[in-house]
Amino acid sequence: MMHIIGITGTLGAGKGTIVEYLKDKKGFAHFSVREFLKEILLMQNKPVNRDNYTLCANQLREKFGPSYIIDCLYEKALAKGCNAVIESIRTPGEFYSLRQKGNFTLFAIDADPEIRYERIKQRNSETDQITFEEFLASERREMQSDEPHHQNITLCISLADYKFLNNGTKEELFELVEETLKQMGL
Repeated sequence: MMHIIGITGTLGAGKGTIVEYLKDKKGFAHFSVREFLKEILLMQNKPVNRDNYTLCANQLREKFGPSYIIDCLYEKALAKGCNAVIESIRTPGEFYSLRQKGNFTLFAIDADPEIRYERIKQRNSETDQITFEEFLASERREMQSDEPHHQNITLCISLADYKFLNNGTKEELFELVEETLKQMGL
């Protein structure tokens, strides 16, 4: 039976690292909110940056419902028919929609801010060219909101079935994920 793992967490904490493990070691299909939004921004000829990702996501959720993006990715996962990981759950509506569908587990990941900032500088993506102050400001905007179509990572983390603190190495995180998968019977 197909199982969906959703990933939530703070900026630079290691969501992509967990995805990498699930894809490469466990054969999970991967569906990314970031890639979903990037396609839309490119079609609209808008710059691909963190602010536009957030704006686009909030507009889609406001127009079509708080779980719209995740529901689209869930349909793609369903069509694929195998275990899948959806990266990244950012609103409670996304969590509740997936929980209602069944066979869903939410992983949350965090790490100390200084460690996370160093990680995003190293990955060097188009959205990561920012100062530490900008990094913290971006995170503050995404952590809480009373608007159902805006990001509320704090609440999503609190709803997670499993939480990972990732202040160590990739290998240590992989061990934690593997132990968790065994507990889940996956």
